[in-house]
Parts: sequence; structure tokens; C-alpha cells
Amino acid sequence: MNIEERVKLKDKKRIVIKIGSSSLTHTHTGDLNLMKIEKLIRVISDLKGQGKEVVLVSSGAIAAGRQALGRHTRPVTISEKQAFAAVGQARLMMVYQKLFAEYNQIAAQVLLTKNTMVSENSRFNAQNTFDELLKLGTIPVVNENDTVSTSEIPLVDNFGDNDRLSAVVAALIGADLLILLSDIDGLYSDDPRQNSDASFISLVREITPELMNMGKSTSGSDVGTGGMSAKLAAARIATDSGCDMVIANGDHVEIISQILAGQEKGTLFLAHPNHDFDLMTYINYEY
Repeated sequence: MNIEERVKLKDKKRIVIKIGSSSLTHTHTGDLNLMKIEKLIRVISDLKGQGKEVVLVSSGAIAAGRQALGRHTRPVTISEKQAFAAVGQARLMMVYQKLFAEYNQIAAQVLLTKNTMVSENSRFNAQNTFDELLKLGTIPVVNENDTVSTSEIPLVDNFGDNDRLSAVVAALIGADLLILLSDIDGLYSDDPRQNSDASFISLVREITPELMNMGKSTSGSDVGTGGMSAKLAAARIATDSGCDMVIANGDHVEIISQILAGQEKGTLFLAHPNHDFDLMTYINYEY
């Protein structure tokens, strides 16, 4: 049990929540799960009502594009992915804007590329934009600009997945908690889908090289891209920047409220601020 560390999560004020494509879509069709998205928005709106600042890093643009275009198979070529993302990002934001408005909240779209973070001026402008959006009481909805950088495939000029992107955003804005919602309960000693003897790890105080080696570069869904290795890379960025991080199962989005109530849900990675932390080093060399 790690009750003391969990209770401290109640006091977190600036929170980044990342939700993956597999948590936003129906399993069999890959279409957007509107009921689930509505519940997510309700939870986030309630957090805003508690006085917390929330940034949502949302996957799902390509999945939304698949739905809009009537395609039930994942696109293969770069141009297909870019086209699906162009259609789907607009569709996804339309859903977020409409549903957030039902709870008297204003969503703001922020599309980032790796080049935005690498350029000092662009990074400074992005940081100021986030600060201003949060000051205005909006909920920034972040995604990588797939139409330009195609984050669904491993290229040099992109983040590779929204797990790492969300950690970069958390470091950029000085968040004190990052919640990664995925299709797995948290960190295990091995892949529980393949090894029934894998043990669950509830608390990680330090990210060791041995722990990093436990990550798997695979994804368990047809719509997502980030496996456990991506989540551990995100944990390194978040915790080194001074941000706690939780990996939890996004099957039921109410788990966000349970985490912030201090319940033992998911795997908690404790922040251990690194005085030598440099975000550019992680972006340029750690990917």
C-alpha cells in the first residue's frame, strides 16, 4: 500500500490527462465512442469546478477520420494517414467543442509538432499560449499535428505517440500530475496479456534502467500507437521535470476522479525533480 503518496494527489492543481485512441473508440469498429467521450468531458468539467486546471491530450484523429470516411481498416500509407487525420481532427474537435459546451466549458485546440518544441521561440510561444488559455479558464485539447508530422509512424520529426507528447506538455507547462489513460491497468513485471504470472506494480519511486528494459514496444490495439516503452519514456520526462504520473486503465474514465480522490488506482510514478533536467535533451536525444 502507498496511502500517503496517493492522498497527496488530492492537492494537485495543474493536471494533464492523456487518453489514447483505444480508450476513445469502440473495440470492434474503431468508431468514436460518444458515450465514453461524454463521460470523460463530464469528469473533466467537474475537475474544473473544483478549481483545477486541466489539459487534455487526446488521440483519435485518425480513428475519427476512418469513421467519417467509412473506412474500418487502419490506413497504411503516409498520405492516407495525413488525409484521415485532416478529416478526423476537425470531426474530433467538433465533438469536444459541442460536448464541453453542454457543461458550460470552452475547449481550445492546440496542435503541436516536434519542431514546435525544438525551436526556442516556438516553444516559448506555445508555453505562453497554454498559460493564457488556462488563465482564461479554457480546456486546451492537444494532439500532434498528424497532417504535418504523422505521429502514427516513427519519424525523426515527430514525438512518436501521445504518451511522450503528453509528458512534454506536462513539463512545458509545469504540471504537477500527468494521468495516462490506456488499455492496461498500469505497469506489470511482464505483459499480462501473454504472461498470467506477471505481477502488478502499484508504486514506482525511481525509474531504473532495469525498469525501462521492461517496456514493450508493442500496442495491444488496432487504433493506438504507444506501448509500455512509450509510457515509461513519458514517465522519465514527467518525473524528472517534477511531475507525478499515473498509468491507469481508461476503460472507465471515472478512474480519473478516483485517482484524484487518493484511491490506489493504476501505477503511480513519483516525481523526483532533476536539477539537470533539460526538456530539449529529452526531445532531441531520448526518443
